[in-house]
Amino acid sequence: MSKTPSELKAEILRLTREYSAQVHGANRPATELSRPFEPGITTVPYAGRVFTEDEVEAAVNATLDFWLTLGPEGDAFEREFGAFLGVKHSLVVNSGSSANLLALAALTTHKLPERKRLLRGDEVITVAAGFPTTVAPIVQNGAVPVFIDNDPVTGNARVEQLEEAFAPGRTKAVMMAHTLGNPFDLAAVLEFCRQHDLWLIEDNCDALGSTYSLPVDQARALGLSHLLKIAETGTHPLIRFDDGGPGSEASLPTVGLAKVGGQRSEVRGSQLLTAPTGAWGDLSTQSFYPPHHITLGEGGAVNVVSHMPLKTYAESFRDWGRDCWCAAGKDNTCQKRYGWRLGELPSGYDHKYIYSHVGYNLKPIDPQAAIGRQQLKKLPGFMAARIRNWELLRTGLADLEEFFAFSLPTHAVGWTPAGFVWSGATQARSTPSWFGFMLRVRPEAPFTRREFACHLEKHKIGSRMLFGGNLTRQPAFVQLKRDNPQAFRQVGDLAGADELMHQAIFIGTYPGLTPSMLNYEIEVITRFVRDARNGRA
Repeated sequence: MSKTPSELKAEILRLTREYSAQVHGANRPATELSRPFEPGITTVPYAGRVFTEDEVEAAVNATLDFWLTLGPEGDAFEREFGAFLGVKHSLVVNSGSSANLLALAALTTHKLPERKRLLRGDEVITVAAGFPTTVAPIVQNGAVPVFIDNDPVTGNARVEQLEEAFAPGRTKAVMMAHTLGNPFDLAAVLEFCRQHDLWLIEDNCDALGSTYSLPVDQARALGLSHLLKIAETGTHPLIRFDDGGPGSEASLPTVGLAKVGGQRSEVRGSQLLTAPTGAWGDLSTQSFYPPHHITLGEGGAVNVVSHMPLKTYAESFRDWGRDCWCAAGKDNTCQKRYGWRLGELPSGYDHKYIYSHVGYNLKPIDPQAAIGRQQLKKLPGFMAARIRNWELLRTGLADLEEFFAFSLPTHAVGWTPAGFVWSGATQARSTPSWFGFMLRVRPEAPFTRREFACHLEKHKIGSRMLFGGNLTRQPAFVQLKRDNPQAFRQVGDLAGADELMHQAIFIGTYPGLTPSMLNYEIEVITRFVRDARNGRA
């Protein structure tokens, strides 16, 4: 007797899991790896895919259903991911770079009031050192990037330059990334944006799971009611109230997705509001490219934090620029499909084919979202591993501060084996879900960054520089300035961005790294420094 379709599917999925368990063992989380690490033979990547048979089964299952275009898995992923961040809506797209493009494009819509709309020639404040597609959408939409400098210690913006970058009547937005998972100074940036009525786009591509904390009274003053309301329920794992004063470890967030209780929290003025990066601005973006915190293969998301009309605008630009907001496979959601008259089209023209924006097609496919749903379940463990791996590297390399300058979380002023030392100037705190472990080779070190990078590569240790370094030095931006001297502005000499460009390098913290791999990295780096100091490198 032939098998039924459901029986065939069950058998296919059983075999899929069996196949994946045999073939993809090297991609499991470090805690589940069975293959022994061979120092000097096994490559230690800076990043990589971490998955189990769960993701492979989900992808095959969705493919067998053969919906293909964004559908039920996409809808579910958007809901689940939005709930994780605590945002109103998450709009899944085909890459993090596309997410940045759509987030910026959404601010150009004619549906916004003139004073809020980003027009050609308007300015967007950003940061000089980072990844190019944080900045490219500004140029691509006809706006002018205004570069402020980086603080080499955090990798993030020197927020004291924001006022100098501001141009009344021209500055409309701030768009910057949380560098290598380290939250930028959200308190200062939000205060600046509120003061000047500016949009804030958080590029959260490298920082999924990072959290930021600031006093509850300050959160109220900044109008963060959407986060305060969630924290008051006492049910969200990342958006909550934490006790503790300046420098208190009790004020630091913990990692996990377990419920923290179902009762409403009593709010005291001394408490801190803690929430994930990507939930503080107006819009935020994610990348799900394999090196990032979770992967859909490719993929990204635009997160609408609280102002829901932005979802409609971003979705329109994502979906060819159409005015219709029907989901794939749905018709007449508005109940007046043939009752619209827009532009110079005849009355009653099919709303599914009315275009209010000059848009794109930047959707992913449903099997990708199915993978993402499984990855999201593993995210708490991934976050914990990244923090743990960063700490292991920092502790192991603590004796090399004469040769390397190490990163600090925003608002930290020092590190000890017992934890970070926090600034007394603010109660705000940050807890990075580190994308990488950055070192800056000191100018007085007896070796160069190039020599250090080559040594790591020789010993099969993956590394990267800080993406594009000072972007104003990149050929594309040099040519842009040559073609149009007003194409972008900068504040000061960008010395911090240059320092990162010349001295910074990072190695991995991703959850596929085992303690043996991390200890090997520490050993290789320590031996290299010792030999260089003794003239034998």
